[in-house]
Parts: sequence; C-alpha cells; structure tokens
Amino acid sequence: MKKLFTQVRRERRQRRIRAKVAGTETRPRLSVFRSSRHIFAQIIDDSKGHTLVAASTLDEEVRSNAKQWKKTEEAKAVGKLVAERALAKGLKQVVFDRGGYQYHGRIKSLAEGSREGGLEF
Repeated sequence: MKKLFTQVRRERRQRRIRAKVAGTETRPRLSVFRSSRHIFAQIIDDSKGHTLVAASTLDEEVRSNAKQWKKTEEAKAVGKLVAERALAKGLKQVVFDRGGYQYHGRIKSLAEGSREGGLEF
C-alpha cells in the first residue's frame, strides 16, 4: 500500500513539473528515471516526440565499473555519458526534468555529472 501511495505521489509531482518544463528543438529536455537498481537519462525533443540521446547504468561504458561504484557514482557516470553523447550530436543546452524525484542523491549526482560533461542547464 505504501509503495503504491509513494508512486502515485511521484506521478502527480511529475505531471506538475511536465506542465511547466518542455523540451524544444533548440533546448531539449533531459529526463531522468530512477529505479531501485538502475538510473536512466534521456534527452527528448518534445515538439517532435523524439528521444535524441539516451544513457543508463545498463550501458557497457558504465556497467564495466558498476561493481566497484556506489549508486551515486554510477549516476554521475551516466550524467557524463549522456553529456558526451549530447555534445557529439551538437546539443549543449537542455532543460532538466527530475521526473518527480527529489533533487537529492542520485538525481543530483546525475545532474552534476552532466554539467561536468559540458551540458548547460
């Protein structure tokens, strides 16, 4: 019951955020999803509905070092990886969408990693 309640509350927060934050062609949205085990990041152009760049802890670049890292370190690596892929596609500025999660822990670490990687938001 408690899990269902927290999931519903997160989805409500996510809808509130999504009403204000939208990605355009010039400034796409960096969307984050966090599960108990993995973290996923996508850069999305909402005007076309296309995912431009994606990275997660399931990618081989991150997964190879995942055994020795903590989850926050994995999230930072995913942030750097998504930034690297975005810069390769010519994307520098994005809008950050925390997906209803608190800006803390793994979400904050991913954001810091993507900023270190060269993204601006």
